Amino acid sequence: MITSSTETTPEPSEAVTRLWIHLMRTQRLILAAIEQDLKAAGMPPLAWYDVLWELVRTEDGRLRPFEIEERTLLAQHNLSRLLDRMEEAGLVRREILPEDGRGRWVLVTGEGRAMRARLWTVYAAAIERHLGAKVEDAVAATLADGLERLVRGT
Repeated sequence: MITSSTETTPEPSEAVTRLWIHLMRTQRLILAAIEQDLKAAGMPPLAWYDVLWELVRTEDGRLRPFEIEERTLLAQHNLSRLLDRMEEAGLVRREILPEDGRGRWVLVTGEGRAMRARLWTVYAAAIERHLGAKVEDAVAATLADGLERLVRGT
């Protein structure tokens, strides 16, 4: 049943709509360019870097799969397949939690740490080429501050 209401649904301003469109387009274009640079360098996809980065930055180089999912925003079914491929490549290994036979740790290997470093060399250059070289640091800082506030919800 549809009811009529005198209340109107608030709509974003033209500026906010433009911002949304440009954020989505920019993200898609820059990510595609970075993925292409990684591929051209014979590197695995960017998602591998994201997982390795999250593991490397922990104190003991390990996380539960759900923690990786939360930190990387990868969907669980995609993460499982990704971890399978990364384990086959020797970059991570999975261990059963001693206190819970169903739970698993994902641990970064020495080879995984080395791969993350090699990926970063290409990734950092791609970030600079596709973003840094096109945006002044002051503008980048302002944009980053604004986006950080959006993430925090303030």
